[in-house]
Amino acid sequence: MNKQTPIKSVVIVGGGTAGWMAAAALARILQNKIAIRLVESDDIGSVGVGESTIPMMRVFNDALGINEDEFVRETRATFKLGIEFLDWGREGERYLHSFGRFGQDQGTVEFFQYWLRAYQAGLAPALDRYSINRMAAMANKFMRPAPPERGNSPLADIVYAFHLDAGLYARYLRTYAEARGVVRTEGKVVQVRQRSMDGFVEALVMENGDEIKGDLFLDCSGFRGLLIEETLKTGFEDWSHWLPCDRAWAVPCELAAGLKDELLPYTRAQARPAGWQWRIGLQHRTGNGHVFSSRHMSEDEAASILLNSLDGKPLADPKLLRFTAGKRSKTWNKNVVAVGLSSGFIEPLESTSIYLIQATVSSLVKFFPDAGFDQADIDEFNRQADFEVERIRDFIILHYHATTRADTPFWDHVRTMAVPDNVRRKLDLYKAHGRSVRENNELFSETAWQQVMHGQGIQARGHDPLADLLDERQLLGFLGDIENVVRKCVDYMPGHKEFIHAIWQAKR
Repeated sequence: MNKQTPIKSVVIVGGGTAGWMAAAALARILQNKIAIRLVESDDIGSVGVGESTIPMMRVFNDALGINEDEFVRETRATFKLGIEFLDWGREGERYLHSFGRFGQDQGTVEFFQYWLRAYQAGLAPALDRYSINRMAAMANKFMRPAPPERGNSPLADIVYAFHLDAGLYARYLRTYAEARGVVRTEGKVVQVRQRSMDGFVEALVMENGDEIKGDLFLDCSGFRGLLIEETLKTGFEDWSHWLPCDRAWAVPCELAAGLKDELLPYTRAQARPAGWQWRIGLQHRTGNGHVFSSRHMSEDEAASILLNSLDGKPLADPKLLRFTAGKRSKTWNKNVVAVGLSSGFIEPLESTSIYLIQATVSSLVKFFPDAGFDQADIDEFNRQADFEVERIRDFIILHYHATTRADTPFWDHVRTMAVPDNVRRKLDLYKAHGRSVRENNELFSETAWQQVMHGQGIQARGHDPLADLLDERQLLGFLGDIENVVRKCVDYMPGHKEFIHAIWQAKR
């Protein structure tokens, strides 16, 4: 049997959310058996706009053993039950894509199909009434899921994520990582040295002349892609023909006077003439941004729209981000793994940026190499990474394409554009009987696709025929019972601001 040569050192290039998430996770898993060094420059700022997350964030924090109350205090986080979409299907309409499930399935028939049957017959109210997450969000209520000892409580179905200050989160993880042996080196990389025999990255040459050698390198250098692209020339797959937005203005503002007593437990995404605007409420400020297509709107006009629609006074000058939607041809090339923005970018419409960092690090752990860097492991890692990001891409495309808006050139373009086969299949399946299928544990569930398609006006011609096995009296009784339970659960829940206040009070 051949003896494997182990990896002795991991070098992370770049800090920010990506760098410190990677450093913290690897420090937890490797437990000082492999040296970890993170190189970052105080002169190079991070993008720092990824302040909205999805529920998988809780899995990451739990894996690190992070106390959630401490995390909420340190990052000035608020809780998130979903995303509200305004003006996406038609102007003036809104819906909430919430986490968690709706109602209760019966046998082999999912709840959505029972509701759809009644809704198509004009016998059921809006889908919101059957979701604790949706109704709680609209009432500005929040609580964590009921513990198992409470029995089979519907309150156990609450699913949540966070809004957080990305800069504070990176700082928090830096403290965590350094306490577990990660060494931080401050300075600029001026040269990347490669091995002559195979092109693998061998060392970083710093501005002060120091050399930092490593076996495995993680590129967390942002859009620049210092190692994965500037050095290894990996290549980039451009998706701007499906996702034409290529700019974003970002600016924080003060909490509006009317919102200081009511922190919204959901993200808001409002469609604009050539893109959309986000609003993310934290404990101490509101994060805002305007994502837009520069082919359909000037940068100045986009900034004006953003600044004229803030809830409070700006706390900084707007920051412009330029990007191209797409991904690297390979996330892992030779001995370099791209993490975060260096691996590609999908606009933050469904808050997936931080999740993709988490997914990359998790997959790296699953395929962690020895010093031989077997190509079979790298190829499978890349195959899974491609599947993950392409399915997220498709879900984002759905939001643009599933619209009746034709009031601006931008919306007319995305409404009529050709879409990937996967998106077309899902749309055709839903239009037939309201069905959706989740493939290979892709990130967004059947319920997520159904919410967006129904919320943006896609009409299903029929419903699951098995939902007709209940007679009308049974059907309406079933739906009415669930609606009553949801209402009672939401009435029981405390206010979102009240819940966060209790977390601060518990520290005293």
